[in-house]
Amino acid sequence: MSGSLLVRAVDLAVHPINVNDLAAVVSDRRAGATVTFSGDVRDHDQGRTVLRMEYEAHPTAAELLAEVAADVAAQFDVVALALVHRVGALEIGDCALAAAVSAKHRGEAFAACSALVDQTKARIPVWKHQYFADGTDEWVNCS
Repeated sequence: MSGSLLVRAVDLAVHPINVNDLAAVVSDRRAGATVTFSGDVRDHDQGRTVLRMEYEAHPTAAELLAEVAADVAAQFDVVALALVHRVGALEIGDCALAAAVSAKHRGEAFAACSALVDQTKARIPVWKHQYFADGTDEWVNCS
């Protein structure tokens, strides 16, 4: 099966992400395993209380997100995968990055999902703006 058919969803989303929806997108009778990842906004960072954050993406981010998905689909023996990164304002507990991978076996599903997350964080030009309880804020050049 071609890599493009393996990638069932890739998106930079302004709406809330539900990782269970992505699991349904990659569901397939040929798969013996489905692995998901939900990267959620936490209430702390390096000892400081986080109130909220905003994500901004470079105009090329969606294209690069699709490249990451295609690269991982080509690198691993997966049945299907999906990848979504959130942009805009997020609250504590919101999902900022979600990935789902189905494969015939769990090892390949875990490895591909891990690669999706790692490569997204390394290659996608998305910046987060964190707002702290002490009134300060900070930009971080990664997702």
